[in-house]
Amino acid sequence: MEVKTFYEQLGMGYEDVSGRLGSDALIKKFVIRFLDDASFTRLRDGLQENDGEKAFRAAHTLKGICLNLSFDTLYKPCAEITEALRDGRITEGCNTLFLEVEKEYNRLTKAVRSILIGGETK
Repeated sequence: MEVKTFYEQLGMGYEDVSGRLGSDALIKKFVIRFLDDASFTRLRDGLQENDGEKAFRAAHTLKGICLNLSFDTLYKPCAEITEALRDGRITEGCNTLFLEVEKEYNRLTKAVRSILIGGETK
């Protein structure tokens, strides 16, 4: 599948990422490499460990990656949880926000595996 079609099907900003990275081959390379990024896992672990600083750093990193790759649908919940964690404290609302991050992260990673690399394995 074409990268542009992938972005359009997921409701994300192909034109923005194309302007930033230039070629579909480069976009696809970085989108697939996103699967190897540990920020989501670190965010989840930070919340489970009640480590607000760790959770904040992970959320902030994940937000930045989403911005760079124009993962608009994941960026929004990442931005919200980043702001909720900015002072380093985990509130009850952070768990609700994490559920939104997790839902969109799972949807996005599943789509990358099935659409861009043609299978459920990585």
